[in-house]
Parts: sequence; structure tokens; C-alpha cells
Amino acid sequence: QRFKQWCDEQNKLTPAQTDDKHIAFPSRLSVEGYTLSRAVIMAAESATDFIGRTLKERIMFFDGGMGTMIQNRGFDEKDFRGEEFAEHTLPLQGNNDLLVLTQPEAIVEIHKQYLEAGADFIETNTFSSTTIAQADYACESLVPRLNKVAAQLARRACDEVEAAGHGRKFVAGSVGPTNRTLSVSPSVENPEFRNITFDEVVAAYIEQVKNLILGGCDVLLVETIFDTLNAKAALFAISEVFAEDPEKFPRMPIFISGTITDRSGRTLSGQTGEAFVISVSHAKPMCIGLNCALGATDMRSYIADISNCTDAYTICYPNAGLPNAMGGYDETPETMSTHLYDFAQSGLVNIIGGCCGSTPEHIKAIVDKCKGVTPRVPPGSVDPEKLLLSGLEPYKVGPDTNFVNIGERCNVAGSRKFCRLIKSGEYDEALAIAKKQVEMGAQVIDINMDEGMLDGPKAMTKFCNLIASEPDIAKVPLCIDSSNFEVVEAGLKCAQGKCIVNSISLKEGEEDFLKKASIIQRFGAAVIIMAFDETGQAAEEDGKVAICKRSYDLLREKLDFNPQDIIFDPNILTIATGMQEHSKYGEYFIKAIPRIKAACPGARISGGVSNLSFSFRGMSVVREAMHAVFLYHAIKCGMDMGIVNAGMLPVYDQIPEKLVKLCEDLLWDRDPEGTEKMMKLAQEMGPGAKKVEEDESWRALPVEKRLEHSLVRGIDKFVVEDTEAARIQTDKYPRPLNVIEGPLMAGMAIVGDLFGQGKMFLPQVIKSARVMKKAVAHLFPFMEAEREAHNEALGLTDVPESEMYNGTVVLATVKGDVHDIGKNIVGVVLGCNNYRVIDLGVMTPVAKILAAIKEYNADVVGLSGLITPSLDEMISVARELERTGVKIPLLIGGATTSKMHTAVKIAPKYTQPAIHVLDASKSVVVVSSLLKPNEKAEFVEDIAEEYEEIREEYLESLEDRKYLSLEQARAKKLHIDFGAKPTPVPKFIGVKSFEDADLNRIKEYIDWKPFFEVWQLRGKYPNRAYPKIFDDETVGAEAKKLFDEAQAMLTKIIDGKLLRANGVIGIFPANSVDDDIVCYKDESRTESVGTCFGLRQQAEKLDKGDPYMCMSDFVAPASSGVPDYIGAFAVTCGLGVDAMCEKFKADHDDYSVIMVKALADRLAEAYAEALHQDVRREYWGYAPEESLDAKALHQIKYQGIRPAPGYPTQPDHTEKITMWNMLKPADIGIELTESLAMSPAASVSGLYFAHPDSSYFAVGRITKDQVENYATRKGESIEAIERCLAPVLSYED
Repeated sequence: QRFKQWCDEQNKLTPAQTDDKHIAFPSRLSVEGYTLSRAVIMAAESATDFIGRTLKERIMFFDGGMGTMIQNRGFDEKDFRGEEFAEHTLPLQGNNDLLVLTQPEAIVEIHKQYLEAGADFIETNTFSSTTIAQADYACESLVPRLNKVAAQLARRACDEVEAAGHGRKFVAGSVGPTNRTLSVSPSVENPEFRNITFDEVVAAYIEQVKNLILGGCDVLLVETIFDTLNAKAALFAISEVFAEDPEKFPRMPIFISGTITDRSGRTLSGQTGEAFVISVSHAKPMCIGLNCALGATDMRSYIADISNCTDAYTICYPNAGLPNAMGGYDETPETMSTHLYDFAQSGLVNIIGGCCGSTPEHIKAIVDKCKGVTPRVPPGSVDPEKLLLSGLEPYKVGPDTNFVNIGERCNVAGSRKFCRLIKSGEYDEALAIAKKQVEMGAQVIDINMDEGMLDGPKAMTKFCNLIASEPDIAKVPLCIDSSNFEVVEAGLKCAQGKCIVNSISLKEGEEDFLKKASIIQRFGAAVIIMAFDETGQAAEEDGKVAICKRSYDLLREKLDFNPQDIIFDPNILTIATGMQEHSKYGEYFIKAIPRIKAACPGARISGGVSNLSFSFRGMSVVREAMHAVFLYHAIKCGMDMGIVNAGMLPVYDQIPEKLVKLCEDLLWDRDPEGTEKMMKLAQEMGPGAKKVEEDESWRALPVEKRLEHSLVRGIDKFVVEDTEAARIQTDKYPRPLNVIEGPLMAGMAIVGDLFGQGKMFLPQVIKSARVMKKAVAHLFPFMEAEREAHNEALGLTDVPESEMYNGTVVLATVKGDVHDIGKNIVGVVLGCNNYRVIDLGVMTPVAKILAAIKEYNADVVGLSGLITPSLDEMISVARELERTGVKIPLLIGGATTSKMHTAVKIAPKYTQPAIHVLDASKSVVVVSSLLKPNEKAEFVEDIAEEYEEIREEYLESLEDRKYLSLEQARAKKLHIDFGAKPTPVPKFIGVKSFEDADLNRIKEYIDWKPFFEVWQLRGKYPNRAYPKIFDDETVGAEAKKLFDEAQAMLTKIIDGKLLRANGVIGIFPANSVDDDIVCYKDESRTESVGTCFGLRQQAEKLDKGDPYMCMSDFVAPASSGVPDYIGAFAVTCGLGVDAMCEKFKADHDDYSVIMVKALADRLAEAYAEALHQDVRREYWGYAPEESLDAKALHQIKYQGIRPAPGYPTQPDHTEKITMWNMLKPADIGIELTESLAMSPAASVSGLYFAHPDSSYFAVGRITKDQVENYATRKGESIEAIERCLAPVLSYED
């Protein structure tokens, strides 16, 4: 189409010239002067394909601030008007978009400046080119021209720059946010008011998008989104345009860029970054990210959040810092490029550029700095097994999610009170009902306005607009509930988050079903589908399954509807009606659940629970018990969510046994007389069975049982009284804290167990938490008085606050989680033990945590969370703590956390201790151990060993371990910018040997811990490590005796010169080639002395962002042009061991034989440690001032590593042959046996890597494709390689 357009414009194409004729074509597909046939041009790679391919290969670049450049040109009113608008009625200065008509050459020149600076994309100058925004200038009629001409000018700039040989360039059609907001009222006094409608915004965007496409843009950029509902309107408009005329308006990539308006981490309309991503991802954008409002430093954590929660490419174009007092931007090109280079190096971005304040100089600096950095590799999928919803905050429903409570009380058909309030216009009171449901634990709010005397669409619009003004309600997703689809659409047009629609069905046939589903899909909502078809409602099990399966297949095959967004309601119908055909309705529903889920992968099951018990309306106790029993069984069979007043449900285990039996008999149709029996019981329970007379017999129980009863049932009436009764029993509870650690924690433990078993729901847990808070609040003044008395007794009343405490602990419930009872109790317990506690509250962003650590000079930071998504957020926080160089221990706690998760997923992200704390009572012990210098090292080491064992056991337990292909693993390799951070240049190059090294010096480097393990002596914490093992009750005495005898033997060896220590090192110029390292004789790098072959990790990582490592990643690639180096060594302390052992054997002294061998092994390892230190300080010389003691050396506190062939980093023993060829260790007495073992046995060898980013890792198991590739590189047969690598093969052949 472009080819034809260009030729038409040039008047060089006649009908006879359309095929196989060659003409000069200064196209973006060629360099000027090339002649391309029409066929070649038409077959060339499309913009979409080119962009998609390039994003996999490199970081791409956006332009900078068009407004900044326009402002710099100093245009006045006359310039803005030009000749065409000289008589326009309103001032036009400031209408930058109009300049495409009045100053087109200036706009083209600005575009070209950015392109020549290295930008791949330029944005059209159409940020405000909608009828909505142009109304401020009375220029609405110009909108089609503004957009089309702007795109043509940008296209022209790209063509001219391409023709000059700058590579392929692209036009991004800028679709701005408009100057109206759909989610926020412009009137504080009238929160439901909007000065524009969703439909009006859609219409404006349709006009803009059509003309951008006609003008020749390559991508559509919906940008600077401060209100997600505006963005959803833009995306809805784009989908409408694409569907209207696919030939005239072909589909093209969509880029979406939101705006975090301040350091709260939210958009102007209140959404978090992840909630924003969930809300717009239905449009399947090629790229999603952030721009404007903030500079790069403030934007970093937010773009990291976006990067972690999307499988799209990420785009980021921040301002050049924050505006100064005069409204300008001070961040220099160098500073801005350095910040964005950090984004790139951290794997956060695929496209970067600049927004306000950035100029072509900024873009050039960014391109120069970042052009060689490997782009972010998007995860294959994010939360692939989860239904993703959002309000102001994200909400995820997955296999590990407990039952989702959809609050039912905002339903005019189901709540008389709510209906009355809506009909009488008392919307504030109606909002209070919604807020109460959220407070009681509803994770989604159902809204239904289906009532004959209501204007449904109007009522739905007003109520949803009011909810948007209440963050405490708007934070959760909405369920738009109506049998009138016009009402459904009205609700969707008011919700910026991702909603659920309840419901559609096949009742009116397939065409109607698919039409409604398509509209829901364009709004990005999930949908509940009722088990109805053209013949009616499915009542029996088979019918429910058949209709759900048919609906599912239609949605998947006709609309490619996301299966995770499909929810079935197979109809919970009323039982115990007295009609036999109704008696199995409950059983049919429950038995249909697993069948539907098996037939419809990814779909979820919901239902209106109150329907079940409608026969007993007015009998609240009976109905609530029936609901609890039903849910207990339905959830076990796979029911995911339900519309239920969960706050009114009894705890399953607390329902009277007789009532449970009757409920189960009715549910499973076990007793033909069940209905009559239930009616009789209801009558016995009181008038109408609306209330159960409160049985207070439990008040006679011991105080501990009373507190337990109150906590489990959520009763706060007596909790203060009972807490006080426990406190004054000082014989049992000497301190107020003991009441918390004793009966109160015991009661909450039962609550946790019941929650985990599905016998309690989140609303009930929240009730229990409130009871607990009330009890703790009563005890708090007594604990404070106790602490003050303690400080006074110690004379600490006048000392600085920082010296009054044992340490400072920062506590936070992580972002996305609002539950804090556990954290609060930990804070109280630590406070009572004289620790200063800085409680940051709930929903805490990582930036706030980092700031608090710095502000309060914290000694420990603790993270808490109750819900499963908090686990991922804790991983992100650990990463950020590591990145920013925080050096304090990290504690992990909360109901959803575990030692396993902490060990496997969190601890590996943080080099400081990351420790799971089981409950509040353990927190003091852990913090105390971490802050006592004489205990910390051993405590941390003990935890590290335990967690390493947990990780190994976990990985070994994975039955279906997945592997990446070698090509995929290489694509996700560890990327180091060797240009910015090169390996230090060695002071010495070549090979150097050492004979008869000083054993007196070497013995000071001995790590004695493995020595005791050889003798199977292992103490228990805190007496596991040397020298504390001597204090162990069980093995201490024997360990001390053994150690003394070892010292005597060591003295004998050294004094008698019975063993000799020889070593050799080599340092060589080197560079990597793919997974191998080529070593050179000298700096000329012309003669190779050997190639060290590497193996790459292939086992799928638990964290999809982790690199797949090979030791070659630590050496600069030959293609980089950066010179690099590698070292190698071999040492022995075994020369003389055989002679000593022969003598002891002759004397039948086996004990001394073992002792000599054990000491020789320790000396060899010690010599390797000592020689490595010499290399770092002298021969390579990159750490001349290093002064680490032996303990720090054993903990690898230095820069660099020394992995050995045959061990986890390179499990191929045959690689020793290369080292032996390079170093000639045989010259100093170290030989390789036929099986490639070293002789003497007390010998150590390995490689030296000096780059600061080098680290130890385990290759793990590998697949056949890598074995074949490795064999080819080494010139060996596959069979030979398989023999060498048998222990790490992932297959059996």
C-alpha cells in the first residue's frame, strides 16, 4: 500500500507498470539508490514483524519530548496561527498539535533530530488531537486533519532519515489521555458526576485512531494514562476500528504506557501498576510500560513491578528528572542515560526513551549508553493458571487461592435494605453496605440493580461512579450483575479495573451469546456463564456439564476468549422443597464441579449460595448452617467462588452436630424425611429460627478456653474481660506478654488451622483478627509500663533513644496485602523485649521500606503477608534490598509464608540472611541471635546450611522438571556489561610454579569444620562450628580430644617436613565464544593455548527472571572487543602422605593413617585458599589491600571464584586435561590418573575468575541437545560425552 501510495504521488506508476518493473524507490525498505521490484517490496518484512523480531534482539529507542523541543523554539501566537488560522476566534498558542498544520517543517525537523540521535520510533504530534481536547481551542473540526497530517509528517521524517542510511524507522501514533477523566468527578461536592461519558470518549478516540492509521503510523501508542478507564475507552475504540474495516484499518501493534503520578506508586485514578496492567492486558499490547510524571530514579521500582507482571515487552520513557521551581528539567543527558542504563542492565526494559524535558541530546546519550545491552526477555506467561482481576489493586484467583467471597449485599433483588436505600436515593447509606462487605472480607463486590421500579442503567452508573470515589471499596474488583445487558454495559463503562460480568447464557441462542461475550471481551472483563440453553435451565448433573462444555467451546473457538476469564455458574438450585425431583439439586451441583473443570481447562466455578436454602427463608440459623455445610463440600470438589454473605456464615466445626447431620442429609438426599426434621428443629430453636438463644455455658470454662472460644467464633463481647482475667494470673503469666504468647496465640493457631482446612473463610478470620487486636490493645499499656520500668531500673531514661534499645526492627506488610494482625503481634513481642519497632503498616511499597531502613538505621527488616500474592512481592522486595546494597537480615512471616518458600525462592535473591519466622514467639530468639556478634555468624551459617538442604530436597522432589532448549537457555544467559565493568587487567601473565610452600603459613588457612565431619562429629546449634563444637554436650569432649591430637600430628608433620606443598598458577588472556572460553598465550591473542568448554544450566528456574548460567558468562565475549582474562591453578599437600601412611600401616595404626590423610586434605584446601589470596593481592593484583581473615575467606567474602572441573559449575572431569596442558602440574608432582583423579589425592585444582559479577552456581541436569552440541564443540563422540556427564543427564538412553 505504501509502495502504491508513493508511486501515485510521484506519478510514476501506470497500470502497465505494476508487475516486475524496477524503479528507483527511496523506501524505508532500502538504501537510496537501490532498485527494488514491486514483488520484492511487497514481500518485505512488515513493520509489525520487524519490530517484534528486533525487540527480541536488542533494546529499541523512543524519541524525547516533542513539547520540550517546541517550547525551545519559542513560537508565539502568530506562529501558532499561521496564515490559515489568522482570524481564529480563540487564542491558539499552546495548542502544540496545531503546528503540524501551521509549522510542518519545524515538526519534521524535530522528528528528524530524534531519529538521527538514534531513536527507532517517533511519536506523532497528536497527544491532544481529539475533539475533547481540541474543544478548548474550538478546533474540533480539525481533528481528522491533525491526526492524518501528523502521521504523514512523521512518516516523511522516517523516510528521509532511512534514505540517508540510518536504518528502519517507525511512526508511533500518539493517543493521549484527553483532558477529561472518566473515573474521577470534577466536582468534590458531587462525586458521582462526570463531565463526559465513556461513549463520548470512545467516539473521540475512534476518529483519532482512524486518521492516524490513514496517515501511515506503524503502531498505536496509548500513552500518559492517568485514568485507566480513559485508556480502556481508547482500547475499546481501537478494537472497534480494527473490526470495522480490516483492509482500510489493518491491525497493528498497540503500545500502552501508564503514568504513576507520584511516589505513592499509583495512577491519578488510584490504581497500582499491577492493577493497571491487569486492566488493559485484554488488548494484548505488544508493549506496556510507564512514562511522564517522574524521573527515572523515582520510576525504577514501578517499572520493575510492570516488568514482573506482564508477558508483553516493556517500554519506559521518563521525564528528565522532576521539574524545578521554574517548571524546567535539570537532568543532564549523561545523568538520565546512566539511570536508564541501570534499567537496561537490570533486565527491566525493551524500549526506552524520554518524555518531558528530554531532547535529542538526551536520546543520543541513552542510545550510546544502552545500545549494546541485552533486552529484557519477557516471561513466557505470567500467572498462567490464574484469573486476574483488579480494582484499584490486583486480585488473583488461582489453584492456591482460598474460596473467593463475592459480597452479595449490594443486590436490590437480594437485600431489602439495599433495595430500599437505592430506591429512596440514599446512596451514601448504600455505599456503607458495600464498604462493610469489604471490611468483612469480601474479595469482590456484586452489584445488581434489577428491580422493576428502577432505571437500571442509571442506578448502576451512579452507584459505580460513587464507588470510584471510595478507595476502601474501589480497591476490590466489581461483579456487574444483571439479566439486562444494557445494565451490564453501563457498569462496565464505569469501572477502570477488570470486572466480572454476571451473567450471560445460551438462553437466547449462540448468536446472542457470542455477541455479548465479544462486548465483554472488548471491555476486558471476566464472565460468569449460567448453565442455561435454548431449552431452559440445567438442573441435573449431565445437563450442567453439557451446557458448560458447549459454552466453553464456543468462547474458545469463536472468540479465543481467555479460559482463565471464564467462570461457570452451574445453577445452585433450592433443595428441601418437598418435591422429590428437587432433592438432589445440591448433589448434582457438587458432582458436576470436577467434571466441568476437567472438560473446560482453566475455567472456574461460582454460584449464588443463598438459592440452596430458599425453602427455609426467614430461618437464618438453618440457612446459614446449610450454606456452611454446602460450601465445605463444594469447595473440596473445586468450587472457586460464590455470591455469599460470608460474614454471616458459622464456622463449620462450631455448628451443632445435630444440625450438621440434618444439613448433610438434605444435601446428599440421605433421608426422605429430612425436610420435616429440619423444620421441626428450626421450630425448636425459637420463633422463626431467626436467632439462636446465646448459649453462654462456655463462660464457665477456664479462661484459656474462653479466649479460644472468642477468637474462633469472632466474639469480642468478653475478650477484654477474659484477657484481664488471664493477665492477673501472674503465677501462670508473669508478664502481660505471656498472655499473648500463650492462650491468645494458641487460639489464633486454631483459627489458622481451620482456615487452612477450608472450615473457616476469610471474613471469619478477619473477625477473629479483630478480637485478637482488641485483646492486644488491652494488654499494651501494661507492657509499655513494664518496659519503662525496666529502662528506669537500668538507668536508661536520659540516654539517647538509639541507645535505649537492643536494636531497631522495621516491619511491613508488603504491597498488595492489607492484613497485619500477625505483624502487629510480632511488633508487640519485640517491643516488650526492648527492641525499637518501626511499623510501616500495610500495603507497603518497597521504596517506603528502603527509606525507613535508611532513616531509622535499622538492624533488621521484617516482611509480613497473609495472601498468596504476597509471596511474589516478598521476592521482589528481597531483590530490591540486594540491588540497593542493604546489608541487614530479612525476616519473613505471615500465614501464607513457609520455611520452604523462604529457602527456595526468597533467600537466593538476597546475600544477607533471609529467615522464615514461624510465629511471633520465635521472633525474639531470631532477632537476638542475629544481633549478638558472638552468635550471629554461627546462627546464620546454621540457617544457610538448613536452607541449602531444603532447596536440594525440593529440586530433587520435582517429578516433572522442565528444561529449556540450549538455544532458549543461551537467550536467557547472564548478561554482563564488560565495557562498563571490565575484568581487572592482571599484573602477571603466564605460568608460575611454587615448591615447598610454607606449611606454617598454610595451616592458618585451614577450615576445620570439614575435618570434624570426616570423623562424623557434628555438634548441635549453637555448637556446630569450630571452635564452638568443643562446647557441645554430646560430641564436645571427643571433638576437643581429636583436635588436640590433630594439632600434635600437624606439628610433627611441619617440624619434620614430612609433607611438601607445591603449586602452580597460570593467568592467560581470554575471551568467550558462546559457552566456551578461548585462552591465549599472550596479549597478542593470536595463539591459543587451550579452550575451556562450558556447560549451561537448562533446568527451568523457579523464578522466570533468573539467568541460565555458564562459566563463560563471566568472561567478555570475543565479539565485544573487550580484552579479558582467566586463571588456573593446581596445588598439592600430599607429597609424602604415602610414605607416612605406609609407616603407620606397618605399625597397624589405622587411626594415624586416617588422621594424616584428613590433615593433608585440609592443608591442600588451605593452600588453595592461600594461593588464591596471593593471586588476588599480588599476581593478578586486583585486590592489593585485601585483609580478610581465614573465617571471611571460608565464607567467600572476596571478589572472584575458583570453580573446579568435575564439580557443579563444570561437572566434566575431562576439562582437567586442558588445565594440565596449560599449567603442566606434572612438573611439580601432580599427575592425572586414568580416571582423571589427581595424584597425590590431597590435591586441588580449578580456574580463577576475577570479574566482580562472577559467582558459584550448579549447572544441574542437562538435555540431549546440549550434550550433542558439547560433543561437537569438543570433537568427541556423543557416547563418550554421555559417559563423562552421566550424573547430570536429564534423560536415560
